[in-house]
Amino acid sequence: MSIEKGSPKPVEFSTLAGRLARPLRRFLAIETASSILLLAATLVALGLANSPWREAWADFWHQRVAIEIGRVGLALSLTHWVNDALMALFFFVVGLEIKRELTVGELASRERALLPVFGALGGMLVPAALYLVLQPGGAAVGWGIPMATDIAFAVAALALLGPRVAPGLKIFLLALAIVDDLGAVTVIAVFYTDEIRLSALFAALFGFGLVYAIRLAGVRAYAPYFVAGAGVWLAMLESGVHATVAGVMLGLLTPVHVLGERETLMTRLREAAREALDRIGNGGHEARPEPLLQRVRDLSREAQSPLEYLTHRLHPWVAFGVMPIFALANAGVALDATTLGDPAGLSVALAVTIGLLIGKPVGITLFALAAVRLRLAALPRGVDAGALFGAGLLGGIGFTMALFITALAFAESPLASAAKVGVLTASVFACALGLVVLWRVLPRPAAGSTSSSRSP
Repeated sequence: MSIEKGSPKPVEFSTLAGRLARPLRRFLAIETASSILLLAATLVALGLANSPWREAWADFWHQRVAIEIGRVGLALSLTHWVNDALMALFFFVVGLEIKRELTVGELASRERALLPVFGALGGMLVPAALYLVLQPGGAAVGWGIPMATDIAFAVAALALLGPRVAPGLKIFLLALAIVDDLGAVTVIAVFYTDEIRLSALFAALFGFGLVYAIRLAGVRAYAPYFVAGAGVWLAMLESGVHATVAGVMLGLLTPVHVLGERETLMTRLREAAREALDRIGNGGHEARPEPLLQRVRDLSREAQSPLEYLTHRLHPWVAFGVMPIFALANAGVALDATTLGDPAGLSVALAVTIGLLIGKPVGITLFALAAVRLRLAALPRGVDAGALFGAGLLGGIGFTMALFITALAFAESPLASAAKVGVLTASVFACALGLVVLWRVLPRPAAGSTSSSRSP
């Protein structure tokens, strides 16, 4: 196709779609790769917890670490530093991803959002109900454990099927897991808070207001936000509400659009880059282009939205650092007769397993199909009821969030070990069964077709 001189340049929809899908592809790639490291950390934790060094391993995570400035300090066990501090960073990235999906992603429009929202709702309510039916007594506090889906393992498992997976199924599972995370955070904030200290809670609310005020003032430097965010985390830690909720809330407050005029920033960036290249080309090393190159770096950062910049910077650290460390601290459980020898422990393990392995796929499938039947949503192209059920089984891989809620529900009681056994058992079988079901129901791609594998 030829374009006459002076005619407007046509919109390149494929390029635009590629730019919009790039963050999603990067997110999926990191989650898939990090799942390998997460699995390795889990196996290490299980191996050490069942080795002659089990007591030394447990003592390592129980040792107290203090940070002190003068007379002011904070002392927590190493496990609590991981679960309260490092996991706050994990939840901050979760909040960023939720914000992105709600504004420019799959949850931004009613038509696209309702199917994963209904699926996630069923995937939370049915497992919780099954758990409560099986555990009506004192262990009922663990009802939130089988509600969770682990994004990293679920996405990695789906990636094993390669081009056979329709793009719509990938998007459905990812959006469902995002909504699931939002539901889990709500459950943590509302139901797993023992005591509220109002003064600290008001201090945290003031901190959120300060962050928002800094944003309204147009401050582009990240240091003031980090300082205010650290204060919010400390206040939330003292308030009784779990400190990781602060991470999610700060993520939701992060702007999804550029702080300034993007076209102006891009113009300034092009001019600075051109000037730096000219100086290098004309004067060699003696021209000292470093200030201009620093300006290019600063303008490049400003040309990104804070949400995009922070996700790009923090997501690899969380995926390859925080999550494996969390697994090392929390996935270790002694697999001996004492763990499930107690009838109460065995009952909890079975309730968690049934909730994740049966409740998750049944709830996700039934609620999603109900939304379709009520004409509130439509199935993506290439996705049928069988594919929904297979994705629902992968949703039963609880792991990270399920282990996290286990620590909140049972602390260090023997029931915590039993619940962890249930989480690990259900996750293994959910992954295996989900892959088998999807392998059977998904159509084989045409020979030489690679379009599906390139789609997000």
